[in-house]
Amino acid sequence: MSEPKTALTPELEALKTKLRATWMAGDFEQIGKSYAPGAAEFIARLDLKPGEKVLDVACGAGNTAIPAARAGAIVTGVDIAPNLVEQARRNAQAEGLNCQFDEGDAEALSYDDGSFDTVVTMFGAMFAPRPEKAAEELMRVCRSGGRIAMANWTPTGFAGQMFKLMASYVPPPNMPPPVLWGDEAVVSERLDQGISDLQLTRRLITFNYPFSPKEVVEHFRHFFGPTQKAFDTLAEDQEKQAALRRDLENLWAENNLATDGTTSAQSEYLEVIARRA
Repeated sequence: MSEPKTALTPELEALKTKLRATWMAGDFEQIGKSYAPGAAEFIARLDLKPGEKVLDVACGAGNTAIPAARAGAIVTGVDIAPNLVEQARRNAQAEGLNCQFDEGDAEALSYDDGSFDTVVTMFGAMFAPRPEKAAEELMRVCRSGGRIAMANWTPTGFAGQMFKLMASYVPPPNMPPPVLWGDEAVVSERLDQGISDLQLTRRLITFNYPFSPKEVVEHFRHFFGPTQKAFDTLAEDQEKQAALRRDLENLWAENNLATDGTTSAQSEYLEVIARRA
């Protein structure tokens, strides 16, 4: 079963509280909307069957849970941020989809062993501070013969570059870099037990915004928790804050494929499909 909360050290409790606050900041739903078509494609490739029991770990506002439910799957979503759980519930209800959404921790899931046919996580469980615990939990709640499907930003892709840039201005939390989940060798090592087949495929997902790269940075500053927290941390150093803004604007501009004043940037991620032994 899941790890009791009392087993956490004070340091880890503090880190988890900080991470929860980061993902509750802003409004991640506004970020998720920009790559919703790619999230739907990720789910479509799984070819979910009606009645298939699916768990979406770090589900956000339902970017992957809702397409899974549309396919007829019996969907449960879980996220560390209660405001995102509420958004996911509202979004599912708006489409008449009967999903279950719970507040919870990817490292200590509250579900029984082997409860789900497919466990998915898109740009979610990769941010758990203890990757070995997250991997254990993903495998624990997946039945024998079931699948674990992950979408993880790669270190060298656009999103990975953005996180690296922000980390150069604001030291990241004391935990393994989340983008290591986008490295094939690392994933193979983390999922080397209890897996009968592992397929790793690099794919691209597109961020689309109907405004300029400069405005995209402002959009992220308002709505994306990690970016908002980075700017807040630099509030007392206006020069450094301005430099971060300028570097982010340049990164988006350099990767912008649009030529009509809007923004369209592709980011690489590693698609992980692991078959539970």
